[in-house]
Amino acid sequence: MEMNRGHRDEGTRPRYLVVDKQPHATVSEQFRTIRTNIMYSSVNRDIRSVLFTSDMASAGKSTVAANMAVAYAQAGKKTLLLDADLRRPTSHETFRVDNRTGLSTLIVNDIPLEEVIKATEFERLDLITSGPIPPNPAELLSAPKLDSIMLRLMTHYDMVIIDSPPVLSVTDGQLLSKNANGVIMVTNVENNNRERLNEAKDLLNKAGANIIGIVLNGRSPEYKKDNQYHYYQEPRAT
Repeated sequence: MEMNRGHRDEGTRPRYLVVDKQPHATVSEQFRTIRTNIMYSSVNRDIRSVLFTSDMASAGKSTVAANMAVAYAQAGKKTLLLDADLRRPTSHETFRVDNRTGLSTLIVNDIPLEEVIKATEFERLDLITSGPIPPNPAELLSAPKLDSIMLRLMTHYDMVIIDSPPVLSVTDGQLLSKNANGVIMVTNVENNNRERLNEAKDLLNKAGANIIGIVLNGRSPEYKKDNQYHYYQEPRAT
């Protein structure tokens, strides 16, 4: 599959991604731990696509998704980061690429998938940005065409990381969850609210999502220096 190299701002590089810039830091090890936990989270089937979402905005889910995509690529996995946040996209800013075409373009127009896949600075990591923000994100994400897009991506890549809008803000996360083998919720420790998390979890469960874990973002230094991310696997009923 030939991808579009995309336009990159001259003289710019991707924003700071800790897994790349500080590979030996504790926080980078936490991302690798999450990667391992995802690998063993299902005994029935391989996890080839993971959706990262949150209960509310500003939890850090886009940062976590971007770092996880880099972590998978570093492990030798052919990886794609899909920015499916069609309301407040960030991946084009993180990786310093243009956003003139992307997921919204692909769903609306009859164009080859390869035209919206952009190479990144990282070996084995490709990117599909959100594309222009549409007036009807939920309608686009519920289109049957997205199912065929995801099927092709999961056939071509070892791992597809999906960045989704917060669950309690809009319905997009619920719609997207059916196209992911697993869902991970990201929550900021300082603003963590059990009732909101349970409400978000209930909405995802109603959509048939396979919730495989929760990432606590922004843990304070007294837990462990540099330990900003921690993974808790979703308990399963017996």
